[in-house]
Amino acid sequence: MDKFLASSEYIDWDTPAVLEKAQVLAGGAANSKDIAQRCFEFVRDEIKHSWDYQLNPVTCKASDVLAHGTGYCYAKSHLLAALLRANGIPAALCYQRLTITDNPPFCLHGLNAIYLEDYGWYRVDPRGNKTGVSAEFCPPIEKLAFPIVKSGEANFPEIFAEPLPVIITALTSARSYQDVANNLPDVVSI
Repeated sequence: MDKFLASSEYIDWDTPAVLEKAQVLAGGAANSKDIAQRCFEFVRDEIKHSWDYQLNPVTCKASDVLAHGTGYCYAKSHLLAALLRANGIPAALCYQRLTITDNPPFCLHGLNAIYLEDYGWYRVDPRGNKTGVSAEFCPPIEKLAFPIVKSGEANFPEIFAEPLPVIITALTSARSYQDVANNLPDVVSI
């Protein structure tokens, strides 16, 4: 589990601001499940999805997502992983392959898996709710933002300690939220 607790370049939970926010979110919580839910709801509800709000800058590192209050799904998942890991809760990154407008082309969608003692690995989607999109924290039931409904879409079962290279490239090479939207990453399999 060590790799799912580690601080790294993009899941930089050991930066002062991320560590402080993690401690605030954990304050007074009864157990790790409550801490996980608080961290999830903070990222889902308080960090704005870059496309939904058409916000710059494009963020990738957890600390930048927190500092700017915005990120695409991938970046939001980096922040959630960082907040959880800072609280000693193993957290992973995982992905779905989805259509963008119910028809190809496809793109990756970033979410998280959290290790909860009573349930094992449990996937959550901190993307942010809006009309027609509702993700919740209700283990052991997964309530992700997007169901798999079209041919070619997929729930990739793998969990990762670090973001996929294609995600890092998409976020770090973009100059604006529109650049990311124009070049959403996709893979057929992981």
